This record gives sequence, C-alpha cells and structure tokens, in this order.
Amino acid sequence: MSESMFKMWVSIAGMGLMAIAMVVIYFSRYKIKFKFLKAITAIIAYLCLIIGGLIMVYVVFTGPTS
Repeated sequence: MSESMFKMWVSIAGMGLMAIAMVVIYFSRYKIKFKFLKAITAIIAYLCLIIGGLIMVYVVFTGPTS
C-alpha cells in the first residue's frame, strides 16, 4: 500500500471517529437517563473526538505525498 493510500485510510478513520463521537454524545445527552451510563458514553464520545481530531491534525500537517 502506498503512503498516499495509507494517509487516505487514516483520514477516513479520523472522520469515522468524529462521526461516532457525534452520535454517541447525542445519545448521551438526550436519550440515556441513567447517570452512570451517561457519563461513560460521554467519556467515550469525547475520547473518540479527541483521537479523531489528532488524526486529522497529523494528516494535514504531514503534507502531501509524492
């Protein structure tokens, strides 16, 4: 697999993590009533958001491949 294809899959994984975070935080805030489960899902969502953001920063700042 070339470096360009690898970066494409890494960036798709980052976007996927951000999409998962969006759905999970929605459920955490509006659908789940049990406080302990709310906290756990919120922590998972924010971790996905942070990891996805760091992946996107990595992809952007490593620049184009030749």
